[in-house]
Amino acid sequence: MLNYLLFLQSKEFRGYSGFFFVFRLSKFGGIIMAKVSYVTEEGMQKLKDELDNLMNIKRPSISKLIAEARDKGDLSENAEYEAAKEAQGMLEIKISKLKDIIANSRIIDQSKIDTSKVQILNKVKIRNKNNDATMEYTIVSESEANLKAGKISVDTPIAKGLLGKKVGDIVNINVPSGVIPFEIIDITL
Repeated sequence: MLNYLLFLQSKEFRGYSGFFFVFRLSKFGGIIMAKVSYVTEEGMQKLKDELDNLMNIKRPSISKLIAEARDKGDLSENAEYEAAKEAQGMLEIKISKLKDIIANSRIIDQSKIDTSKVQILNKVKIRNKNNDATMEYTIVSESEANLKAGKISVDTPIAKGLLGKKVGDIVNINVPSGVIPFEIIDITL
């Protein structure tokens, strides 16, 4: 049984995704921190569709494989059975993680998003001051990130460096290849 204790904001993150709920696990007296992710309606629907696919299509499929492998006889030396059981275990872990993500996700009302400073769901146009290359990224939750579509996770170094900044600000962002100065050119929805 979980008891709600308090709501706090992590200093590690500066965007919407930096909020955590702190719960006390009554039976064991431990503390559990559940990260709250903020997603779009489209992102939430994708998560729910994936969960539905795993539970209603893949789970029965693996159960069928286990039953077929079990029918082949001795389970102690049945590689197909062991492989199917391992696949089932991995699937159940994935389902559990996805359920946690959905349970801790909140849909953001895009009409209330401010574009005066960078925050989650903003589209940010930046220019690399070293080579004048311009890039445009939409900052999204980790579950919605897709670099090919120009959507970067709020947890990436670039997004973390941009959060809270305004148009015209120059931000030095530490990336694997070193520190790169970026100028924020535009912030839109």
